[in-house]
Amino acid sequence: MTERSTQTLVMKFGGTSVGTSEAMAQAAEIVKQARTEWGNVVVVTSAISGATNAMLDSATHAARGDLQVLLETERSLFARHQEISAAQISDPALRARVTQEISGLFASFGDLCRAISVLGEASPRALDAVASLGERLSVRLLAAVCQSHGVASQFVESTACVVTNNSFQNAHPDFDATTLATRATLKPLLNAGIVPVVTGFIGATPEGVVTTLGRGGSDYSAAILGAVLPADDVWIWTDVDGVMTADPRMVPNARTLPEITYAEIAELAYYGAKVLHPKTVRPVVEAGIGLRICNTFNPTHPGTRLVTNNKNGGAPNGDKVIKAVTAIRKQRLITIEGRGMLGVPGVAARTFAAVASTGTSVPLITQASSEQSICFAIPGDSADLVLAALAKVFAIELADHDIDQVWATEDVSIITVVGSGTRNTPVVPGQIFTRLGEIGVNVLAIAHGSSDVSISMVVESVHDADSVRALHDLIVK
Repeated sequence: MTERSTQTLVMKFGGTSVGTSEAMAQAAEIVKQARTEWGNVVVVTSAISGATNAMLDSATHAARGDLQVLLETERSLFARHQEISAAQISDPALRARVTQEISGLFASFGDLCRAISVLGEASPRALDAVASLGERLSVRLLAAVCQSHGVASQFVESTACVVTNNSFQNAHPDFDATTLATRATLKPLLNAGIVPVVTGFIGATPEGVVTTLGRGGSDYSAAILGAVLPADDVWIWTDVDGVMTADPRMVPNARTLPEITYAEIAELAYYGAKVLHPKTVRPVVEAGIGLRICNTFNPTHPGTRLVTNNKNGGAPNGDKVIKAVTAIRKQRLITIEGRGMLGVPGVAARTFAAVASTGTSVPLITQASSEQSICFAIPGDSADLVLAALAKVFAIELADHDIDQVWATEDVSIITVVGSGTRNTPVVPGQIFTRLGEIGVNVLAIAHGSSDVSISMVVESVHDADSVRALHDLIVK
């Protein structure tokens, strides 16, 4: 069949966008509408809301010998999937087939958890097998619901498209192999006028072993597929009207940004904004395709459009210098200090090698110009592990008092102000710290984003909400 020379749209639906019967019906209607406007449509779906967490929790309890959580999860999740099937799949034969397939996947879920219980541990590979089941369930439902809404569709497990390494729980795609596999799998369906409904979040090694791309990785899946097809646009459908100037739970007058640069959204995603997975931006930027964030439950809202970064570093279209304020909570600051560090090469390298050995990410780093201290932030629940690793690495220096101490604060929060205009607007840092001073907030550490579009500050956790609201005032004034 001749390949159709029409534009291609990749749409990804998050867990809340497919989490109920009504939500999945709304998603199917959105797909139907897109099909009338775009020649080719590819859909990527997450698991229904809460499914992956519940399944992984069952696996964790199974490793301790507790199978009661498994039984409760099987019952509740099966009922949720069946409720959607009964309400939204009109063809009895199709509904019966979906029910049979869902039952088979729940049987696999039970078998995996029972095997984990026998072994007494859940390996990363086993956890990926469990975690993948949520998307494998929802993709069958959404494809069938789309068919019931008059859209020719076919579910596709992305293990046939996304080829990864074997870094289970956070696999990295092989883009060359993924390009070949994705085109071979999806192009025939698109050429036949069929909408592929693809599992997000998961891939497979070259040997076919299931992997996952990291939590929240369905956004990343959509970006990968969009980049390798290639698509003309990728739309992320979620439960908010796009990227907001702040978390509305902290700032009631937060508003949707009509557009934001790729650099800005990358900083926001990294520093706690939940609207987009941090890895999503890179494939889209490198492929030169569009990205938009939309609300499934308010589909007529224009959402937020990502735009290319301005060469002069200013705010696009003359917008506000500061675009958004975000917070990462439950962090702790680790400090290594001592006069014996002065001028000694390799201290920083050894520090972060020790942190890396624990599998901990570091969202913020600052170092005194005197070289007598290094300070960095880590997730609070990793602090004990990191402190133990550093104590081991620097045991000799601590014994000789070349390093005086390695210590951690109590919980702190990282407040990040994002905006392309911060790069060339000297007054912005002064405004930020003046505003925090006015409300009596002490800044414990500061870092300027390497992308030059963000400034991050560490404050005591008790002040995080006040800090976000105060800095948000700089946007709305």
